[in-house]
Amino acid sequence: MDRAQLADFLRTRREALQPEDVGLPRGSRRRTAGLRREEVAALCGMSPDYYSRIEQQRGPQPSEPMLAAIARGLHLSLDERDHLFRTAGHSTPTRSLRTDHVNPGIMRILDRLDDTPAQVVSLLGETLVQTRPAVALLGDETVFTGLDRCLAYRWFTDPRARRIHPEADHARHSRIITSELRAVYSRLGDDPRVNEVLDALLERSEEFAALWHAHEVSLRRPEEPKRIQHPELGVLELHCQVLFDHDQAQVLLVYTATPGTESHDKLRMLSVLGERSAQA
Repeated sequence: MDRAQLADFLRTRREALQPEDVGLPRGSRRRTAGLRREEVAALCGMSPDYYSRIEQQRGPQPSEPMLAAIARGLHLSLDERDHLFRTAGHSTPTRSLRTDHVNPGIMRILDRLDDTPAQVVSLLGETLVQTRPAVALLGDETVFTGLDRCLAYRWFTDPRARRIHPEADHARHSRIITSELRAVYSRLGDDPRVNEVLDALLERSEEFAALWHAHEVSLRRPEEPKRIQHPELGVLELHCQVLFDHDQAQVLLVYTATPGTESHDKLRMLSVLGERSAQA
């Protein structure tokens, strides 16, 4: 671990970011070049003291999860992320289409959607980062670990995952989720993680196995609204806009409602509601 180089690298990357780059207000009394340390700490989900100690060449060696959080908070490119890991004394993460590192361009867009339900999801349905309205609408989907990180696995193995949609829509969602996993399998069939999820579902869910062997593909229709069942607001009919990153390894999902509808009014109320628990 090269403490001096690590501290200098973090400082330069922090000073290169402007508040507008990460969805923060500039304010009229800002004197700091770039972001403040406490702002970066908040973006990384860590205490200001912990982050400050790294920049001041103090404290313990950052763990790999901490470095991943810093790379995401500072909007580092993959090359910059690898440099961060090496400078901190760790091996660089394996690059693949299934990665937890969010594309900086996607992050810049997400930062400007702080009043909108939006989230970045991997091809395997693992939620990587969400806006606050998305957490209020869908629950915190970043808390899951292991196989539960995958939406398809939760949907077919945990009844709580289905509470987010009206019961009448469950069969349709089961078919769509299965068809989307098949599309991922056709693209990344040699990925161990994909095969791990698939094998577990075939073993543990008869419903999934039957749908999988039906070989249905491309069932989702972008123009069709999705019904979300919220515990306080009731059912919302929302459109899900999809934006792929440049290598189509991750997807930005943005939920909107038609202006003038009841769902549009309900969506605007999300900002005043507390975060919804994904495991409630």
